[in-house]
Amino acid sequence: MKAVGYQKSLPIEAADSLVDFEIAKAEPKGRDIRVAVKAISANPVDYKVRKRAAPTDGGYKILGFDAAGVVDAVGPDVSLFKPGDEVFYAGSILRQGTNSEFHLVDERIVGNKPASLSFAQAAALPLTSITAWELLFDRLGAVPGKSLDPRTLLITGGAGGVGSILIQLARRLTGLTVVATATRPESQKWCLDLGAHAVIDHSQPMKEQIEKLKLPPVGLVASLTFTDQHYKSIADFIAPQGKFGLIDDPAEFNVAAFKGKAVSVHWESMFTRSSFQTPDMIAQHHLLNDVADLLDKGVLRTTLDQTFGTINAANLKRAHALLESGKSRGKIVLEGW
Repeated sequence: MKAVGYQKSLPIEAADSLVDFEIAKAEPKGRDIRVAVKAISANPVDYKVRKRAAPTDGGYKILGFDAAGVVDAVGPDVSLFKPGDEVFYAGSILRQGTNSEFHLVDERIVGNKPASLSFAQAAALPLTSITAWELLFDRLGAVPGKSLDPRTLLITGGAGGVGSILIQLARRLTGLTVVATATRPESQKWCLDLGAHAVIDHSQPMKEQIEKLKLPPVGLVASLTFTDQHYKSIADFIAPQGKFGLIDDPAEFNVAAFKGKAVSVHWESMFTRSSFQTPDMIAQHHLLNDVADLLDKGVLRTTLDQTFGTINAANLKRAHALLESGKSRGKIVLEGW
């Protein structure tokens, strides 16, 4: 089968940072299903892994987590899917990735593809949907339901992949007031179009902008990017006994900034359940099915922003470069071989 991967951790501009190659397709065992990959999307975690995790056995490491495709074969213990089913999922960080024609994945972290979406539209969603859902409901404890919630949720980096789905989930499924941050006019408009009540510029002092909005107190914060640059200023205006959630890798982060207000700090990593085979690992299967249902009902919309052509090394290099620039909006998808 065709695949895209690398043997050494190199800058994306290097000729061999990502290469096309061929490898034998593996047979599914246990609860694994084998998926014929139709579309994938690129995420910041892809380039982060590429920069720090080189294979040590002389082989190739295949990146990619998001995928949408068709079940090709199933392991002996599979009960949720059968060959021919259309699926979408975000894979495991401990296994080879989805940038390959066929891919093995545990059925417990796979959902049924939204019937109303194309493979490309569906591939944009799994990793960010899982991250946003778990951050909002499992970590920050937001309450699903449209009853009024007297708090504001602040989402830093609202125009990125996770922010783009988190804005929708918070606005459509909760009674929270949703404020996103973005710097460029097109990114600010993107956040408003997705449902944010207001947008502020995180390159300017945020406290003054929040106060001018005269909204409910900021009781929940989803810090999606540049946490090390923003958390101290956020600590100054987050409500006492609030909750601060983060997903990035801050170079510096001192939780003592939140002690005086008894603010709790929550990490979200969507790979935790699959990496540690937690007893509730199947929650991601149910979560993705719930997201698919909301998409088919028109409650949520895909966050696909750009399609970069077929799945190959040259197009994936372009995707990595744009993600590394920090100027991407929504999701970048590649489709077909």
